[in-house]
Amino acid sequence: MFRPYELFVGLRYTYTKRRTHFISFISVTSMLGIALGVTALITVLSVMNGFETELRDRILGMASHATITTLDGSLKDWQSVADMIENQPHVLASAPYVSGESMLSNGKYVSGALVQGVLPGQEERVSDVGKHIAGGDLELLKPGEYGIILGKDLALSLGAGVGDAITVVSPQITIAPTGVVPRLRRFTVLAIFEVGMYEYDRGIALVHIEDAARLFRLQDAVSGLRLKLDDVFDAPLVSYALADILPLEYRVEDWTRRHANFFRAIKTEKRVMFIILTLIVAVAAFNIVSTLIMVVTDKRSDIAILRTLGASPRSIMTIFIIQGVVIGIFGTALGVAGGVGLALNVETIVPAIEKLFHVEFMSADVYYISEVPSELHWRDVWIMSSVALVLSLLATLYPAWRAARTHPAEALRYE
Repeated sequence: MFRPYELFVGLRYTYTKRRTHFISFISVTSMLGIALGVTALITVLSVMNGFETELRDRILGMASHATITTLDGSLKDWQSVADMIENQPHVLASAPYVSGESMLSNGKYVSGALVQGVLPGQEERVSDVGKHIAGGDLELLKPGEYGIILGKDLALSLGAGVGDAITVVSPQITIAPTGVVPRLRRFTVLAIFEVGMYEYDRGIALVHIEDAARLFRLQDAVSGLRLKLDDVFDAPLVSYALADILPLEYRVEDWTRRHANFFRAIKTEKRVMFIILTLIVAVAAFNIVSTLIMVVTDKRSDIAILRTLGASPRSIMTIFIIQGVVIGIFGTALGVAGGVGLALNVETIVPAIEKLFHVEFMSADVYYISEVPSELHWRDVWIMSSVALVLSLLATLYPAWRAARTHPAEALRYE
C-alpha cells in the first residue's frame, strides 16, 4: 500500500543536498538528456509533418486528385464524360487537359518541359496554379493567340521574360518534301508562375488547350480529365467507384498511385527518425540507473534505519522509484516545453539563422521545398512524452529492487 512518507522521503532524496556532488551532476545530466531527446523528437517530427503537408498541398495544387484518360491517351468525347462524373458523389469539379513533353528554346538556351494545355475557365476549379501567376491569371491564355505561361525557374533557364517569343518543338514530326522535320511553333510569354516547388516551377509550361491540341495533333480530343474531390484521402475509393461506371477503355488514376512511393518514403523516414531519436531518450533515461545505484550505495545506512523502523521492501522500492520518476517527469516537461516552443517557431528561427550566418540550408534547385515548414501534432507530443516517462520508470526498477534487498544488519555493521 502506498504511504505518504514514501513520497516525502523520495522527494527529499531528490532535492536535498547530497554529500556526493557527482550524484547530483549525473541526475542533472540525465534530466537534461531526456529534455534534449524529447525536444529533438518533437521538433524533428513536427518538421517532417510540415514537409509532408506542404508537399501534399503543393503537389495537389498542380496535380489532380484523380484523372480520367484512355488507353491511347486521346479522350474524344470528354464533355459527356465530364457531365457523367460530376454528378457522382465526392466529385466537385472536372477540367480537360492536353499534356505532352516538348523542347523549348529561346536563342541559345534550350530546355525540356511538360507543356500542358488548359481551359482557363475550368482549370481554376481543379487547380491552384492561377493563384500563383505573377501579375495575371489563366484568362491571359486565348485560343489561337499562342500565348504561354512559364514556371519561374523554367523562364530563368531559358532567359525568357514576359513578352519574349520562344519556340516550342513538339515530339511529333511532319513529313515534307525536304524530309522529316519536327513540328514547332512560336509562342509569346504572357506571364510567369511560381508555386514554390522546383519540380513544377522548372518543368511545366501552360498554354491554351486548343493551341496544345493543334501542337500535338489531337484535333478535338484531349489527353484526359482532371478531377477535384471533396476529400483528397478518399481519392482511391472514388477512383474505384468511377472505374466501375465508366466503359473499359477509360482508365481512372488517383494521386496516391502517382505519388505513392514518395509519400510512403516520407512515412518510413518518420518512423526511422522516431526510433533513432527515441534511442537518444533511452540513453538519457537509463543514466537514471547509474544515478540511483550510487544513491542506493550512498543511502545504505538510511535504508537500514527505515527497515528497522518497520519499512517494507516494497516501501523502500517505492521511495527510489519516486526519485527516478521525478527526474523523468522534470526532464520530459522541459523537453516538451522546448520542443513545442521550437516546433511553433521553426519557420521564424531558421530564416533568422540563415540571415545571420549567410547560409542557405535548403537550396531550391536541390530540394522540393526551399523553406523549413513545421506542423505540430499534439498526438505526437503525447506519444513522445509517454515514451520518455515509461523509459524513465523502467530505468528505476533495477536500482529500486537493489535498494529493497538491502539487509539492515550488513548495512549498519560498519557505521
